[in-house]
Order: sequence, then C-alpha cells, then structure tokens
Amino acid sequence: MAKTKQFTITVDNQPGAVARIAKALGDSKVNILALLGTSQGTTGTVQFVAEDARKAKKALDAARISYQETPAEQLELANKPGALAQSLAALEKKGVNLGSIHATASKGGKKAVLVYTVEAATQAATATA
Repeated sequence: MAKTKQFTITVDNQPGAVARIAKALGDSKVNILALLGTSQGTTGTVQFVAEDARKAKKALDAARISYQETPAEQLELANKPGALAQSLAALEKKGVNLGSIHATASKGGKKAVLVYTVEAATQAATATA
C-alpha cells in the first residue's frame, strides 16, 4: 500500500472542463496515474492522483485551477474476480470508512490499481490509535 495525494477539482459541467486540467498537467510534464470524473447538473468533480504531487500542485497553481488535496492510499491488487472484495473486506475489518474510491485495470492485465481516501473521523481515530 502506497501513500499518495488525491487532488479534487470542482468544474463546470461543460465541454473542455477536464481537458483544461489535463492540458495544464501535461504541459508541466505531470503524469496522471488515476483519474475519476463525475457530474451532476451544472457542476462536476474531477479526482486524480499524479505521479509527482508537488509537480501537480505547481502546475495547478500556475494555471490558477483551484483544488483540494487529500491524503490517499494506492493499492495494487490482482486483476481477478474477488480481489476487490477481499481488499475492501480487509479495510472494513480495520474499521476504515471510505471517503472516495476508484479502481482501474486494463483488460488482460495482471494487476489492478485501487485508490481510496478515508473519512476524516477515521483518519483521526487511526492517528490517535
């Protein structure tokens, strides 16, 4: 399990909103490892993990793109049926309450990547334990 940072950006639900973020990061040579975008009504949310969080922050700041940075965990698991359920059961057993979660794997690939954040109350409990 690797500790990482997840960036969350609120966008207008319109063509090019995610492209603007991708361009700012790409122009600064920031490699995106995971990305999730959702929309509801007139707004949307983009969540991503970058290979180099410091470089991503600089790129977003330079492009004047507002973001929220959240500690996250990145977990590699086998790309097979039941692997996700097994990983989530282990987190449940530890009392981890997820704030967000997204996973991806390529068809035929041997590994999948799971990225999750933890609710603030769970983080505080973990920090004091």
